[in-house]
Amino acid sequence: MDSSGIPKKRSKKELFTKGSLIAVIISIPSLATFFLAWFLLQNLIEAAIIGLVVHFIAMGFVVKTAKKILGAKY
Repeated sequence: MDSSGIPKKRSKKELFTKGSLIAVIISIPSLATFFLAWFLLQNLIEAAIIGLVVHFIAMGFVVKTAKKILGAKY
């Protein structure tokens, strides 16, 4: 936003870059946890459940990060 309160327009490249960054922040912890749990537990279902829980926790934390990256109004 500028001083007049009107939000500035973002380019498609900027939105794609910032959206990709947010996707990486969400997906890397959940995938790493899934594969680590699968390797340690040797059980696909339990590893999937653990990865899903971590994924939703990461989604909760990324809301604040997305507001900082994209701005207050996205």
